[in-house]
Amino acid sequence: MVFALALATSVHAQSSTWSGTVALSSQLIDRGVAISTVTPILQGNVSWASASGWLLGVSAATELRSPGHGSEALAQAARYWTFNEDWRMQAGVNYYSYPGNTRGHFFDRVETGVNWLYRDVLSLGLSAMTLTHGNDHDPRGAVDIGFHWPLPQHFAFSAGVGVAQPLPAAGRDGYGDGYGGYHYVRASSYYGYGHLGLTWTYRRWQLELDRVFTDPDLRRQRYQAAAPWVATISRSF
Repeated sequence: MVFALALATSVHAQSSTWSGTVALSSQLIDRGVAISTVTPILQGNVSWASASGWLLGVSAATELRSPGHGSEALAQAARYWTFNEDWRMQAGVNYYSYPGNTRGHFFDRVETGVNWLYRDVLSLGLSAMTLTHGNDHDPRGAVDIGFHWPLPQHFAFSAGVGVAQPLPAAGRDGYGDGYGGYHYVRASSYYGYGHLGLTWTYRRWQLELDRVFTDPDLRRQRYQAAAPWVATISRSF
């Protein structure tokens, strides 16, 4: 949720402005991987965008029933450019941390990325990631493509697909570097993921339901793959 909000804020800013969002989701996921169990997740984001093209943002998430567990924190700095009425670009760096989150602790990382947006409809993102925890700091990459199409009666259709190298990588014994015994059964160093979504927006409120797809090899590891359905309700301010 957080990156999408930051991108939307940046490309529409006409003057220096503050914005934010509070949301409640059914699960915290990261590129098709479950960061939390299926449980209510409270999320919040605050960002600042300038007319000159700079963006700063911070966000946090935690399990509603057990604050401090299943948590995520993100800090972002980015620069965006508007080339014409059709094309925009954003480049930035994100720092992800999962304090108190046994499931996500070894996903702590620095991620740099470049994203292109065409008419608020089609987006393409290229990312490079470096883990900050443990001994494995080899860079990893990801490619994400997104699609958004407005529908009548405040509805919109969205879709996304991506390919990424697993975080964390499998160790010599087939397990992540201390990551709770999760096992990657495939020899390939990449996995795929995606979603189909329907959103309803009214003023500052938004409801979203996503059908999440994850690589079959990853889905067979039921503690790794995200739930098939993820729901979110949010309010912006």
